[in-house]
Amino acid sequence: MTIAQFLSLLGGVGLFLFGMSIMSTGLKNSAGDNLQVILEKATANRFVAVLVGIAMTVLVQSSSATDVMVIGFVNSGMMTLAQAIGVIMGANIGTTITAQITAFNIATFTPFLLFLGAVMYLFSKNNMVKHIGSVIMGFGMLFQGITIMKAAIAPLSQSQPFVNFLSTLKNPFIALLFGIAFTALLQSSSSSTVIFQAFVVQGLLEYDVAVYLVIGAAIGSVTPNLLASLTANRNGKRSAILNLFFNIIRAVIMIVLINITPLLSWIQATSQDPARQIANTHTIFAILAVLIILPFTQYIIKLTYMFIPELPEETRAAEDRQLIYMTQVGNVPPNMAIHQAQLETARMGSIAAENFEKAIDCFFDFSDEKVSDVEAREETVNILNHAIQDAMVKLQALDLSPANLRRISAITIAVTDIERISDHAENIIEYAQRMKNKKTKLSKKASKELRDMADNSLEEVLLAIDTFATENYDNLDHIEKIESKVDKQEKQLINHHIERLMDNKCEPIAGVIFSDMVTDLERCADHAINIAYALKEHPKEA
Repeated sequence: MTIAQFLSLLGGVGLFLFGMSIMSTGLKNSAGDNLQVILEKATANRFVAVLVGIAMTVLVQSSSATDVMVIGFVNSGMMTLAQAIGVIMGANIGTTITAQITAFNIATFTPFLLFLGAVMYLFSKNNMVKHIGSVIMGFGMLFQGITIMKAAIAPLSQSQPFVNFLSTLKNPFIALLFGIAFTALLQSSSSSTVIFQAFVVQGLLEYDVAVYLVIGAAIGSVTPNLLASLTANRNGKRSAILNLFFNIIRAVIMIVLINITPLLSWIQATSQDPARQIANTHTIFAILAVLIILPFTQYIIKLTYMFIPELPEETRAAEDRQLIYMTQVGNVPPNMAIHQAQLETARMGSIAAENFEKAIDCFFDFSDEKVSDVEAREETVNILNHAIQDAMVKLQALDLSPANLRRISAITIAVTDIERISDHAENIIEYAQRMKNKKTKLSKKASKELRDMADNSLEEVLLAIDTFATENYDNLDHIEKIESKVDKQEKQLINHHIERLMDNKCEPIAGVIFSDMVTDLERCADHAINIAYALKEHPKEA
C-alpha cells in the first residue's frame, strides 16, 4: 500500500465520520428539543424504552449520542438505571441501520446528494430547510467516504504484509480484540462495521472472521460513553458501566450461539451480497441479544451496583428526590391534598435552605467535596420542583373552591422562589471555584462584610421556610427587619467595594465576584420574604 493510498483511506474514514456527524447534527436540529422530551417521558415501560432507543438512534445515526443523553438523564436523577437499560438496548439495535444503509451501492448519486444538500444549506433562509440540507449533505459525505475507502482498500489485496496481518485474525479471540480496539480508536461501531464490510467485499476478509470483528465492535463502541461518564456522578458512571456489561454479555451469548447453532449459515442465506450479509449479521445479533437479555435486566443492574456500590448519601439523595406527601393527589379530599402540597413544598424549601447554607460555607472554606455536595442537592431541588409542579397541575384539575385555587397558586409561586434560592446557591459555588482557579481572594474587610450579609440572608431564608411550613407569623416582624438590614448591606457593601477599587485595594477578579455575591445574597433575601408571606393572605378553608 502506497503512502497516497494510505492517506486516501484515512481521508475516506475522515469524510465518513464527518458526514455522520453532520447528518446527526442536522437530524437533532430538525427535531429540536423533542428528542430529549421523548427520551425523558417514554421510558416508564422497558419495552417502550427499547423502541424509543431504536427510534432515537436511527434518527441521530449514533448510539453514542443516545447513550450520552441517557448518561445525562441518569446523572441528573431524571431517569433510573432500570429505565436507562431499555434505551441502551434499543440504541444497540438502532445503530445497525447505518450498516444496512451503506450496504446499498448508491455511489453514482453521491455527487448529486452533496450538491443538493450544499445548495439547501448555503442558500436557504429557512432553518428547517437548512437542517434538512445538512442531513442530505452529511448523507452524501458518508457515501463518498465509503467510495474513497473502497478504492483505497482494493490494492491491499495485493499487499502480502497486509494479507499476512489479516490472516492472524482467523483466530476468533484475536479478531474479537481487534474489533474492540479498532472501534475504540474510531469511537464508532458504525464506522468500523462499514470498514469491515469493505474488507469483506474486497475479499480481504472471510465472513466468519468479520463476524467476530462485528461482535468486538459492539464492545468497543462503549468507549465514548465511558469517557463521557468520567465527569458524571456515580449514577452517571453506572449507566456507562451498565452499557459495557450489556455488550460484554451480548458478545458472550453471540459467540455461544454461532458455535452451537447454524445461525451464521442462516444469516448468509439472507443475501448473496457480502456487504448485506455483514449488515444483516450486525442487525440480527443486536435484536437477538435484546430479546434474550431483556427479561434479565434486573440482574445486570444488580451487577452494576456491585461494581459501583451505592453510598449512604446517594440513598438519601434518592429518597429526597421522591415525593413523600403528594403521592395520592386525586384520591384524597382537596383540603388534605393542598396541605400535602404545602408539606412537600416546605420539605423542598428545607433542602434548598440547606443548600444555600452549604454553598456559603463552601465560599468561605472551599473544598471540591462541598462543591459536589451542593451540585447534587441542586439536582434534587430541580427534580422536586418538576415533580411538585406536575402534581400541582393534577391538583388544580380537582373540584376546588376559589379560595383553594388561590392557595394552590400561592404554593406554586413559593415553589419557584425556593427553586431560585437553590439556583443562587449554585451561583455561589461557581464564584468559589472561580476564586480558586484564578488564585485570588477577598480582603479581610470585604470577606467579613460579605460573611455578615450571608449570615443575615441565611437566617431570613430559614425563618421564611419555617413560617411557610407552620403558618405561624410571629416571626414576620423579625424577618422584615432582617430584610431591611440586608437591603442596607447591599448598598453599603457596593459603596465600600467602589472605594476599595478606587484605592487599588481590591483585585479586579475578586471585585467582580464580590459584587455578584452581594447581588445573589440580596436576591435570596427577596425570595425569602416572598415565601414567608406566601400563605398569609390565603389561609386554610375551615
